[in-house]
Amino acid sequence: MSEICLRAHVLGHVQRVGFREFVVDNAQALGLAGWVRNMRDGAVEILAAGPEERVLALLEVCKDGPP
Repeated sequence: MSEICLRAHVLGHVQRVGFREFVVDNAQALGLAGWVRNMRDGAVEILAAGPEERVLALLEVCKDGPP
């Protein structure tokens, strides 16, 4: 299984809704390394590294966001 590193800039209503915590929880559950932070423009930036399949799974989860 190949390893990849993904850097994503997530736009929309993602601050003050628990999005960072949502990303952290899902990344930890997938066993990924990286970080997530709020940006001044209201977006959230994500850096995730690990097995390609798991990083792509995190990306898919982030498309839907928290409930």
